[in-house]
Amino acid sequence: MKISIGIGSLVGLILALPAMAADEQAIEERIRALVPEVETLAIAETPVPGLMEVQLNNDIIYMSKDGRYLMQGRLIDLETQNDLTDTAKSGLRRERIADLDSADMVSFGPEDAEFELMVFTDTDCGYCRRLHEQIDAYVDEGIRINYLAFPRAGIESATYETMVSVWCASDRQSAMTTAKSGQKPPKAECDNPVEEQYLLGQALGVTGTPALLTPNGDLIPGYVPPGELKKRLQGLADASASSAD
Repeated sequence: MKISIGIGSLVGLILALPAMAADEQAIEERIRALVPEVETLAIAETPVPGLMEVQLNNDIIYMSKDGRYLMQGRLIDLETQNDLTDTAKSGLRRERIADLDSADMVSFGPEDAEFELMVFTDTDCGYCRRLHEQIDAYVDEGIRINYLAFPRAGIESATYETMVSVWCASDRQSAMTTAKSGQKPPKAECDNPVEEQYLLGQALGVTGTPALLTPNGDLIPGYVPPGELKKRLQGLADASASSAD
């Protein structure tokens, strides 16, 4: 594809670069003074004049271009009803999950399913158990469920030990079903991703289970019945396709 830029536009871009760089430098200096240990820092413009979007590790905040004012919260375009903050966070989540290995998940449903979800789960969570009781219904709706471990009580808990046994079982699906029915699967130990997945969930903003995550980074918190979930996933897919056009 050949891209042509008029002389006037090119001059405008060149003149804008120093100002934009100065804006970003002012913001970065202020952020690093406030949070010296920050690991990830990315700055981008927003549709609001004078307001910049700042990726601060795994969160999104906003600052004035001079670095004086900071705002936390959601930025919503009332004309389009688009939650710009959620869109930005979805992008962050999408990047974090892009390299996840499906071999480290406990999956139900065919690989060529119409929809695919990563579900942060806790074997002692009531709504997680309710979801799993309907696992066949989700699969029938064309939804592949890929479980990731999120023991809410932490990595020193009994639930954590149960989930390690699930992930280390020779038949993970059967062990997951056993655990979700309130029984203990046979104790097993191995190199496992349970702690890593738990920490990933925290980094992605998961605070409860089940937490449903699309490959595009959309986060759906809580239990959603199979038929309703399919409608929501179709709506997200349609919205993504429309924004790409």
